[in-house]
Parts: sequence; structure tokens; C-alpha cells
Amino acid sequence: MLLKGLFGLVLLALTGTLQAQAPTRIAAAADLRYAMDEILEAYREDHPDRPIEVIYGSSGRFRAQIENGAPFDLYFSADIEFPRILQEKGFAASEVIPYAIGRIVLWSNTVDASTLTLNDLSRPEFRRIAIANPRHAPYGTRAEEALRAVGLWDELMPRFVFGENIAHTLQLVESSAAQVGIVALSLALNPHVRDQGPYHLIDDNLHNPLEQGFIITRRAADNATAHHFAEYMNAPMTRAIMRAYGFVLPGE
Repeated sequence: MLLKGLFGLVLLALTGTLQAQAPTRIAAAADLRYAMDEILEAYREDHPDRPIEVIYGSSGRFRAQIENGAPFDLYFSADIEFPRILQEKGFAASEVIPYAIGRIVLWSNTVDASTLTLNDLSRPEFRRIAIANPRHAPYGTRAEEALRAVGLWDELMPRFVFGENIAHTLQLVESSAAQVGIVALSLALNPHVRDQGPYHLIDDNLHNPLEQGFIITRRAADNATAHHFAEYMNAPMTRAIMRAYGFVLPGE
């Protein structure tokens, strides 16, 4: 009986240790891929006792997954409306925290995109044009708004190649599945991408602001690392990294 009791205590202790070591999980919009990788590298170095991991993808798809019980502790969305909706539905353990405004650019690794404008996309050599899918990717929605503003959306529709998210959209251009794409400035500023070709910054008067925000999810209400990382996003070094990738930050 004593051995059984001791075994139970050991099992309970081991279970607690495993739970304590379980990484905090972030669902992050694909435009954060390079910036967040740098932020997490610094965070892990400063806080090795706080394991944390990230998955990148479509903001809209992540929102649906969280509503259906996906085990994410933090949700960073390229469209602040998605976390606001989750908060209204009771899926948030925090207020919605604005973290950036994104920008869209024309980019290509086969032509000098810095010499292009949106109107140039009607040229016949651009047989395939990559944009993120507007149905669930905020960058795709803003691309559609900009193209509608210059009167080209309907004309170019047969040429569009839709990316699952903005990182996939970039890959479509890199792989020559499209000659040019409308991608995130934050991706175009990554050294690997920048070395492949320059970009043209699209006038932000042509589309609604890409206001971005994050929440601590309901499942992470008592997750100390999730709350700690939320505060870390406002640290001077974190803000410097975000700024380096072209994000406009709250209060600036």
C-alpha cells in the first residue's frame, strides 16, 4: 500500500514536470515569419526556462482553428478584426493588443519590381500574378482592395495565382509559378529575399490599413510564459526587430 502511494506521488510529480516543460504555442500570421524568428531567438536566449514554439500560417484559418479548439496559447493576426472576433466570442484571456501595421509591395525575382507600379501588372509578360487568397488572408484582401482602386481587379482575375498565406505567395514567385506577386514588405526585407530582387512599395492610400493585433487565448489564461511573452513584444529590442522588417509600430 505504501509503495502504491509512493508510486502515485512520483507519477504526479512527473506529470507536473512534463506539463511545466510543455512549450507555449504561438499561431502567427505568415508575414511575421522572419521578424518573429529573430524575436524568438532572442527570447529563448534570455529565457531558456520558458520553452516556446511558433507555427506560421493564414490569420483567417488560425482564427477558425482556435474556435474549434486548436491548442494555441497566443494568436498573432495580420488583421486585428480576427482576434477581436475571438475576444467577443469568449476565446481570449486578454484584451486585443495592437502590435503593428503591415505594408504590401510588388516583388519579383525575375524583373526589377522597383520600376513597376500596379498599372504595369496589365502588361502581357505578367501571365501569372501571385496574391494571397483574399478569402482568409488579410494581405490578399488588401491586395484586392488596391487592385480594385486602380481598376485592374476584374481584368487581372484570370492571371491570379492564389497563395494559402503571404509566405506561400512569396514562394509562388520564387518558384516561378508567377512572374510577380503582391507580398508583405516584412518578407521582402529579409536578406535572402532582398538579394533575389528589389520591391515597389504600394501606396497605402489604395487600401485599408493592415492593422495587426494579438491575444492570449482562453486556454492560456494561467500560462505565465504566454503573459510574459506578451509583455516582451513591447521590449525595445523586440520593437527594433519589428521596425527593421518594415512594420509600423503602435505609438510611432
